[in-house]
Amino acid sequence: MNKFKSLLKRGRRSIIVALGVIVLFTSSAFVTSFFEISKNLEIFTTLYRELNIYYVDETEPGQLMKTGIDAMLKSLDPYTVYYPESRIEDYRFMTTGQYGGIGSLIQTIDGKIVISEPYEGFAAAKAGLKAGDIILEIDGENIDDKSQQDISDILKGQSGTEVELLIERPGVDAPQTFKFIREEVKIPDVPYYGMLDEKTGYIKLTGFTKTASSEVRNAYKELEGKQGMTQLVLDLRGNGGGLLREAVNIVNFFVPKGQEIVSTKGKLEEWNKTHIALNPPMAPDIPLTVLIDGGSASASEIVSGALQDLDRAVIIGSESFGKGLVQQTKDIAYNTKMKLTVAKYYIPSGRCIQRLDYSHRGQDGDVDAVADSLIRKFETKGGRAVFDGRGVYPDYEVELEEASNILAGLVANHVIFDFATMFAAENQSIAPAAEFRLTDEQYAEFVEMASSTEFEYRTGTEHMFKELKKTAEAEHYFEGAESEFDALFERIKPTKSSDLIKFKDQVKEYLENEIVARYYYQTGRIQNGLAIDPYIMAVNDVFGNHYKSILSGEFAGN
Repeated sequence: MNKFKSLLKRGRRSIIVALGVIVLFTSSAFVTSFFEISKNLEIFTTLYRELNIYYVDETEPGQLMKTGIDAMLKSLDPYTVYYPESRIEDYRFMTTGQYGGIGSLIQTIDGKIVISEPYEGFAAAKAGLKAGDIILEIDGENIDDKSQQDISDILKGQSGTEVELLIERPGVDAPQTFKFIREEVKIPDVPYYGMLDEKTGYIKLTGFTKTASSEVRNAYKELEGKQGMTQLVLDLRGNGGGLLREAVNIVNFFVPKGQEIVSTKGKLEEWNKTHIALNPPMAPDIPLTVLIDGGSASASEIVSGALQDLDRAVIIGSESFGKGLVQQTKDIAYNTKMKLTVAKYYIPSGRCIQRLDYSHRGQDGDVDAVADSLIRKFETKGGRAVFDGRGVYPDYEVELEEASNILAGLVANHVIFDFATMFAAENQSIAPAAEFRLTDEQYAEFVEMASSTEFEYRTGTEHMFKELKKTAEAEHYFEGAESEFDALFERIKPTKSSDLIKFKDQVKEYLENEIVARYYYQTGRIQNGLAIDPYIMAVNDVFGNHYKSILSGEFAGN
């Protein structure tokens, strides 16, 4: 205990001495700031020591400290994050798309850890592991008492090491043993590219790790050089971003050398930077459309926003997420890291698309969007109006049908996942991914299975009815009207069988996509969805009828 106290005291003194030296060499404005830092560090160190020494139950010093760090960073913004040594693999995956493991997603279903999707071409898929397989043991150890995160950590590891799984497979009587050699798993930033028709190329970009721009370049050259592409669709839907330099490189493919693409401004002078196109463009003139949605964020918004501001592409879809903040990673002691927000970025028109104002929180800690009164108008290179503070707004909007409550219930309760598992066990092969569609008889089998499965979901009408009933009771209008309320509720109450027919197209599309993934993995999911994708229908309309009028500002809107 005395040794523990001594170490803490020495650490505290070192911090205070170091801060004292810094204070001596700063202006008076900073003296106060650093005094506050040193004072509060001493308070925190003392509090941490006293807790660990005197708290009635045994504490876990490492976990206690991490809780404090996480709470502190959470008060700033969701992008400022601490990575302890045990999570460095997660950090590496975020920046490179690489990790050591077997190459598979897992999820928890009914308290069991289940393989949800093996990655094509990696250890799990090569060894025959399938979506729906249940993990019983790892290296001979039962995993009943372990969490999903625990299992994920165990499955990851040094490339070249061995791991053994005992698997229960639906439809197979006895558990099976699978042995894997962990390998370096690299999730591609471009999981699919191809031709939509004889003229239109399509590239799906899902991330911005350090290989993103090279993968886009390779896909482009293949489509143009070998498949005759003369116009391009770059799909950034659901792409949450990544490395800023990769976004700059990708924009550079389509704009002239020397063109400003994005600038950053931070508290420190070193973060006031302007990023320009450093190379001659690969495709300076090809007609280009970019697909975005509410899941397109950060680097995706730099690409789509810069191309919009420069009138170099037509942006199709729905309003993007609105993340105009830049992060940098700092190495911390003992092989830990911190990713922290250091600047805001501004695209060529001068606008910052950051939606939420983290610098002004309410008393309850809530963060509001930038007020409408503070939204400013900017202009693209050709004079079209664009606005800050709201993400990137598309030039051509696509309105999607809202997901039904029955679909949400089927997904949340894994009913669709379970049917796909059963379907794959009973069918060795299916039609090519782009062509696969369930027959009416097969969908009827799903309806029968789903109708007999115990799960709950509530419609908006049902929710409002219950609120009405609650209000009527509180205001004493319910007495004597019970039977009328009950009769009305029976009329509006959803039934699984009727909703499965009412929302057949929506449910069937999701179900087909899940089944296709069992045979053709992520590539198949994308191919299957494109055939009936309303965004692609919008692309056809834009290229066929509106491309030039949108970029010239003459388009009246769709």
